[in-house]
Amino acid sequence: MTQADIISDNVASEVGKANEAALRVENLKTHFFSRAGVVKAVDGVSFEIARGEILGLVGESGSGKSVTGFSIMGLIDPPGRIVEGQILHGGQDLTTLGPEDLRRIRGNRIAMIFQDPMMTLNPVLRVDTQMVEAVLAHQEVDRATALEMSRVALEQVGIPAPERRLTAYPHELSGGMRQRVAIAIAFLNKPDLIIADEPTTALDVTIQAQILFEAQKLCRETGTAMIWITHDLAVVAALADRIAVMYAGRIVETGTTDEVIDRPLHPYTEGLLGSVPSHNARGSRLTQIPGMTPSLLNLPAGCAFRTRCSYADDSCLKEPEMTSPEAGRQVRCFHPLALGNEVAG
Repeated sequence: MTQADIISDNVASEVGKANEAALRVENLKTHFFSRAGVVKAVDGVSFEIARGEILGLVGESGSGKSVTGFSIMGLIDPPGRIVEGQILHGGQDLTTLGPEDLRRIRGNRIAMIFQDPMMTLNPVLRVDTQMVEAVLAHQEVDRATALEMSRVALEQVGIPAPERRLTAYPHELSGGMRQRVAIAIAFLNKPDLIIADEPTTALDVTIQAQILFEAQKLCRETGTAMIWITHDLAVVAALADRIAVMYAGRIVETGTTDEVIDRPLHPYTEGLLGSVPSHNARGSRLTQIPGMTPSLLNLPAGCAFRTRCSYADDSCLKEPEMTSPEAGRQVRCFHPLALGNEVAG
């Protein structure tokens, strides 16, 4: 093999790595087995996310967003369990790994930011202790190096005087500051993927905007992919590259952020957008999606959204499949094109 061939192979390898999906989920089903019956919290979810990409996973409470995230992390406890599907990362199916193997991946290659930072931070340990331990658990470096990595991570998320914050306890920091520390810990080991489970819900708008900016910048700089779980379409509109909308345990629409926001193809997505205050005329009542999210113990036959949908007809008594009516778009609906044309017009 000539030197030119070796260089060509190396370039091809690097290009392949850059184009490789950070995570691929195929037909994931996570069910909870209760005395009342089987709750199909996640029921056949499939998607993939590229390196450096931010995917917004959107839906009402109970749609299965958080359970999807916990399933990827291997954090589903009895009576819940993954009953079918694959979670593919780095050539491995995470659903087949044991507890020790999953622990080596968690916080290292795949990290999670929780809604409440106090679920991440130990209230009786200083910030530096917790961050240094997160580094030493996965990297063979000395404590001085780990401490410097921690300082740099706090600086990257916009925390002023990071040296002083390192010596603080969590209760000495504001809510926004604690959430920045949690984000810094998630980025410490330069993971392939971070799952953010509504991490800015309890914060005021100004702090929320700052954290969204810092998260987006870090993903661009490090190549880390991110799944941002939220019920707020306004948040993902300013953050995500793509959006996946979930309803009753299934993804019902995917597409680029601009496409989904500007021209939704599923009635549920249209309803979510109509509920955003900025989409309504001043002084008018907010648009509401009629009815309530159905019980996952007793879903209606056919399309789960049909009982709340003004476009439903007899064809919706059958279970809709995910289709691609347009390039780069997917929708689980029998009337996507008609709806798309109406919204576009």
